[in-house]
Amino acid sequence: MHYFQPLTFTLSNLTSLTATMKYLALALLLCSLPSLSDAACYYMNPELGETATHCQDYVDKTWHPVGSTWRNSECRNCGCSLCCDAYSTPRHFPDDCVSVFDWEECVYIVHKKDDPSVQCPIYAAVGK
Repeated sequence: MHYFQPLTFTLSNLTSLTATMKYLALALLLCSLPSLSDAACYYMNPELGETATHCQDYVDKTWHPVGSTWRNSECRNCGCSLCCDAYSTPRHFPDDCVSVFDWEECVYIVHKKDDPSVQCPIYAAVGK
């Protein structure tokens, strides 16, 4: 004869369950962090003296006041020591679509391969 024992929660079981839930929540949080780090940024080490008032963009060779921000011709938002891509790159969209980069607007446009006037949904993108 088999007897079924009622499910009872003791304080140690409840504490163990709470700890497990905390670890699962932490794991979920850590899994979501890589998507935040997909932006492409480039650190620069300009040789600015204490009296420097301007720095030079490494791509366009244009001069900008220290502390200002600008967008260069490679679609990067820059400051004197950092440039980051100013766009996100589509990664998942329907197979009958294609992504094309618009250099004037600094955005990817995803449209039907056979009809560029029909835009497609973007399910995932990285950057920015």
